[in-house]
Amino acid sequence: MDLFVIITSIFAIASLFSFINARYIKLPGVIGVMIMAILTSLLTIFAGKTFPRVSGFISELTGSIDFSKTLLDVMLGFLLFASALHFDIKKLKNSLSGIMIISTVGVVISTLIFGGILHYLLTTFGIEIPFIYCLLFGALISPTDAVAVAALLKRSKMPARLETIISGESLFNDGIGLVLFVSFLEVAQTPDKGFSFLEAGQLFGQEVFGGLALGLAMGWVAFLMMRSIKDFQTVLMLSITLVMVISVISGILHVSIPLAVVAAGLLLSSKSISKEETSEFNQYLEKIWSLMDELLNTILFVMIGLQMVIMKFNLAFLWIGLAGIVILLLARALSIIAPVILVRRSLKLDYSSITILTWGGLRGGISVAMALSLPPSSYRDMILSGCFVIVVFSIIVQGLTLNPLVNKLVKDGDER
Repeated sequence: MDLFVIITSIFAIASLFSFINARYIKLPGVIGVMIMAILTSLLTIFAGKTFPRVSGFISELTGSIDFSKTLLDVMLGFLLFASALHFDIKKLKNSLSGIMIISTVGVVISTLIFGGILHYLLTTFGIEIPFIYCLLFGALISPTDAVAVAALLKRSKMPARLETIISGESLFNDGIGLVLFVSFLEVAQTPDKGFSFLEAGQLFGQEVFGGLALGLAMGWVAFLMMRSIKDFQTVLMLSITLVMVISVISGILHVSIPLAVVAAGLLLSSKSISKEETSEFNQYLEKIWSLMDELLNTILFVMIGLQMVIMKFNLAFLWIGLAGIVILLLARALSIIAPVILVRRSLKLDYSSITILTWGGLRGGISVAMALSLPPSSYRDMILSGCFVIVVFSIIVQGLTLNPLVNKLVKDGDER
């Protein structure tokens, strides 16, 4: 399918779904369009013979999109930059130590717990799967998704302190999640090699610190260029180019694109890009990037829903996905409780706060993209299908019930 036809079709479908949701369904934007995309996928799968042309077009369109590459290499940089650009850097500083521990130690704990319980459960029911693939599943599903979190927290009534923690965690936990994913994948493909803590540490240092260094350096150069001019159009172009250049250079240097664009975005958000005290350049830039964020989020969640067309589901995979939901929530809770014990004074979280952070740890397109990047194996379809079930539950069920949960616990726990 022609590239322009693909882009036009995705925009047309996203616009139609967004209109129907805004006019009739009136759910939170990303949830509404995702539900309609999933329903469209189900109609394509089960009623394809009734509407052969429509189902054929949807199948061809979905098959023509490399979702993993499109999200990880193209869209993710823009989405994370937009989230970082309007992030309150002062609030981040107050909880930085706790956020960093949750986004590193917490992800490792969640991965190990998820992989261990899943392997035990599958073995108990006679499903043979190497432990390393359970860990691989845990590595790609444990990090919270900054895109999903940012999209759904905009309409949330979560207390500001908890919102800062969960948003900050989701911005920074991709580094350790990616290191674990790549390390476990290498072990899965070459079992004789085994897991090397030294290589994992080197990869972590390259991805995380390399990404942060690149983002800060490029962000500072862009800031100096923006501050030297008074033309807002050029400022906007520089910000867009910044994200694109960081994405390209990060791929060449094999450093973390998410962390690089987050670092650049946080740097720009903490600086005034105009020498004039009355300038509103920062506000204009944030508003335009906020609109871009809304647009890309709508397209992304439509694409997630349409991925169901190419998935290979069966009853066993469905049950594994449903069990994975319970296991992941348990792993998430334990992965928060452990770091809280270490940095109790920094985070000051009570039981109601831990419950909110557990339920608010949303998974999204990044997990699906990593699952789709898995090479062919006997376990790929199981992991991919299970991941999709968990992501759909996270976005729709957890997303729709997060506000009622927050309202109840904040009122009962009197948290402000």
